[in-house]
Amino acid sequence: MALIEISLPKTIAKALRLPASSPRRQQLKVLKKLLKKARFTEFGQRYRFDEIMLSRHPGKKFQQLVPTYNYNSIYKEWWHKTLEGKPDICWPGKIKYYALSSGTSESASKYIPITEDLLKGNRVVMIKQLLSLRHYDGIHYSNIGKGWLMLGGSTQLQKGRGYYAGDLSGITAKKVPFWFTPFYKPGKKIAKMTDWNDKLDEIVEQAPNWDISFVVGVPAWIQMCMEKIIERYKLKSIHDIWPNLSFFVHGGVSFEPYKKGFEKLLAKPLTYIETYLASEGFIAYQDRQYAKGMKLSINDHIFFEFVPFDDENFDAEGNMLPSAEPCMIHEVEEGRDYAILISTSAGAWRYLIGDTVRFTDVDRCEVIITGRTKHFLSLVGEHLSVDNMNRALQLASEEMNVSVPEFTVAGIPHGTFFAHQWYVASDDHVDADQLCSKIDQHLKVLNDDYAVERTSALKEVKLQVLPEHIFMDFLASKGKVGGQHKFPRVLKGNMLQDWQTFINNKI
Repeated sequence: MALIEISLPKTIAKALRLPASSPRRQQLKVLKKLLKKARFTEFGQRYRFDEIMLSRHPGKKFQQLVPTYNYNSIYKEWWHKTLEGKPDICWPGKIKYYALSSGTSESASKYIPITEDLLKGNRVVMIKQLLSLRHYDGIHYSNIGKGWLMLGGSTQLQKGRGYYAGDLSGITAKKVPFWFTPFYKPGKKIAKMTDWNDKLDEIVEQAPNWDISFVVGVPAWIQMCMEKIIERYKLKSIHDIWPNLSFFVHGGVSFEPYKKGFEKLLAKPLTYIETYLASEGFIAYQDRQYAKGMKLSINDHIFFEFVPFDDENFDAEGNMLPSAEPCMIHEVEEGRDYAILISTSAGAWRYLIGDTVRFTDVDRCEVIITGRTKHFLSLVGEHLSVDNMNRALQLASEEMNVSVPEFTVAGIPHGTFFAHQWYVASDDHVDADQLCSKIDQHLKVLNDDYAVERTSALKEVKLQVLPEHIFMDFLASKGKVGGQHKFPRVLKGNMLQDWQTFINNKI
């Protein structure tokens, strides 16, 4: 039975009918739905949700009455109450689940509220993406109904005082819909395992018993899993054991650095499908095969605002300024970087998630992820984004025909001026000086500010090549193995010091 043929509940089927109204109207409808549901909460009463709903311009009124938050501010003022078991704080009822998230740079865990309403919205978006596959070239419906290997966090959640906490992928897997269970791998028993290496070993052991057509997860961990399977069974490619493997659903980081390494493991091309699933919600998904960006989930369970990511709205550390002026979906421009504020069906209100995006198609509401508000380098005004770094490294590695799946960059002193220090992962033979020079040259073309500063205060660019396992070993030393954990593309502060100490001890 093909997955695409399964009949869905009428309520979900209704939600899947894409409305013809404008993005602005869709978003205002979502906002009103969120406000109506949360108006009797402590937050809703404080910020007069009833008054906002009755306003002629609810979006603008919402922005006037409700302050913006980051994790620290909303936790200190509101979310800590939900962890104490108090109901009706930012969303109706008690919060029973929390996604543990530390982003990619901070060591302390963040407790992100997860509600049934949020999970339901996430599932609707997932189904929309699934149904969009019918428009892909060469699609075989039989493949959609085969196995889906979802490599996420453990479903064995931590028990708190009246709540459970864990990786979002673990919470999602624990609540897999009944109709998806026949297709879901590695299955509930393996998914429950907490030790990443034990889980990986068990997946490798069971691999011959599965007929996998989809793999879903963070590129680094999926690649590691496939390499172990190929090594264990002495295969030429992963298709020797999974001949129907056709799709890779990925997200969280740019896939380009991993693509060359992936292709070495394959006997035939895969269709790559990008998603944007954060702990706070399913934000966007690729709904067209050759789209440059992902379609925002504008008519489901998230209300979006966008803050231009520039010096007028953010300080040098990536903190949003009190004077920042967010805009709504109908006010954005193509080609400009924005930080995202979201309001969700889990009680996140005007919440800065820390990601930056750029609109590739305003009419279709399609975006690409360009980095994070904290993960950029602007020591002297070079305004170097993760998107710039990804692109420059991709071009340089293609020219040199080498695979560089991981990298990170740090700003360091250079006399009385500054330098950029690159650390790249590769098991190929790489001329570090040549790669460094090529990256530098490409960045000068990609980023005018960078080109200017390379003639003044940004005096040097350095590059060190490290074995691939060093990056994974460092994540393991921080307890960030598997699941949604990703290596930070920019290192600062304590994390940079820890990294430098780690590699000095390893090399």
